[in-house]
Amino acid sequence: MRKKDPIEESRRYVDNARKTLKENGELDTELNIYQDEKYVRAAGNYLWLGVLMALDAVFHVRQDRRTRVDIKDYLAAVGKRDKKLLALVNTGYDVMHLSMNYDGIQSKGVSDEGFRLANNIIDRCEAMVN
Repeated sequence: MRKKDPIEESRRYVDNARKTLKENGELDTELNIYQDEKYVRAAGNYLWLGVLMALDAVFHVRQDRRTRVDIKDYLAAVGKRDKKLLALVNTGYDVMHLSMNYDGIQSKGVSDEGFRLANNIIDRCEAMVN
């Protein structure tokens, strides 16, 4: 079995997040918030996992899928090589992982920012891999 391209797989996670919100996350257009935080949390989780997959493709922080890596390990690895990417990852962690996934903030603006950050991080990682 051929190993999948991690950047392509990262983009698939972003697509899954988008699909989750589009199909299940009922949007109250008047308030610009999603009705059910469950789907916002799921989308935030998909986005963050996609970002981590892209970061691993470049920085090889996670040596083994069975090991748990701390965000500080990713930040240290990224900070040694690309300060702009470090700023994106720091903000992405706050938006995708904490605000969306843990806190379940239902604001469409927060979710939109999560998607923007995820795509920017993955694009930057793709440029570093190629």
